[in-house]
Amino acid sequence: VVASGAAPLTNYPSPEESEVAFAQRYLANFYGLEMETTPMTKMKVNRNIMENKIQEMQQFFGLKVTGQLDTSTLDMMHRPRCGVPDVENFQVFPGRPVWKKRLITYRINNYTPDLRPEDVDDAFQKAFQVWKHRDAYPFDGPWGILAHAFAPGAGLGGDAHFDEAETWTKSRKGPNLFLVAVHEIGHSLGLGHSSDTSAIMFPSYRDIDYKIFRLSADDIHGIQSLYGPNLPSHIEAAYEVADRSHVFLFKDDKYWLMNNLKPQLNYPKSIHSLGFPSSVKKIDAAVFNPLFYKTYFFVGNKFWRYDERRQFMDPGYPKLITTYFPGIGPKIDAVFYCN
Repeated sequence: VVASGAAPLTNYPSPEESEVAFAQRYLANFYGLEMETTPMTKMKVNRNIMENKIQEMQQFFGLKVTGQLDTSTLDMMHRPRCGVPDVENFQVFPGRPVWKKRLITYRINNYTPDLRPEDVDDAFQKAFQVWKHRDAYPFDGPWGILAHAFAPGAGLGGDAHFDEAETWTKSRKGPNLFLVAVHEIGHSLGLGHSSDTSAIMFPSYRDIDYKIFRLSADDIHGIQSLYGPNLPSHIEAAYEVADRSHVFLFKDDKYWLMNNLKPQLNYPKSIHSLGFPSSVKKIDAAVFNPLFYKTYFFVGNKFWRYDERRQFMDPGYPKLITTYFPGIGPKIDAVFYCN
């Protein structure tokens, strides 16, 4: 991560700039507004293009969608924000760029004179810890575009730039370096902006109590989609242990665990770790019986029984399906428990 500074572009219109011109500049920076330049058509076309972009911006921020530069829309445009363009909640950068190595190092090239170097170091260290546990954009002077960052990759990839025109703080009196760093590091890790107002990846700066700050569910889902365990796109069997909030998913000779609907680390694991012989290559169906706290696995024309308390396959298995489940065909592809 590289820290540096620059200036021009303000987040408020200059004395000679109208609110409409300011809004056009804002929409061009963050929503890709491109105005028509052909004289014969530009007035009507530009009006429609700008109205559509205003609606897009209003929808993103959860404002009333009018397509007009009303008070609430202009107020949102004037708020301090990140310099990266907006997308929907939670989003990643095009192509889903991520760092191939999980050991990520960083350096701070320039220290802001607003804070002691040790305070800057501490802010960035804590900002990286937040994510661990769970250049085409100009700066603009105080309380405008606070910072921007680049997605993972070569060259500028992963760089985060902070505007030295800001008066950075470690409190709530001005832009808090720690909170802005958490946001920009999110970009450096591969996340785009979110329209979820509770997310740290929301583009506009908000006054948050940094002492009790935690990532929102949207932030966590976003970063886990990039660096968390990958679930299979198709499953062949699944079962739930409801009182533990556990769901097990099976595909081929692997299985995954979800706890409270969140994929768990250190998965997938081999189905053979459950006690299946090497001849078993996949599970056809599975069901948990809460009365006996046993799980039944169906493979081909046989079934196994697993003790969830002891975490061990019961002895005497496998057994033939047709012998213990009369009237059912020799091969099972789906099963459920009915109390």
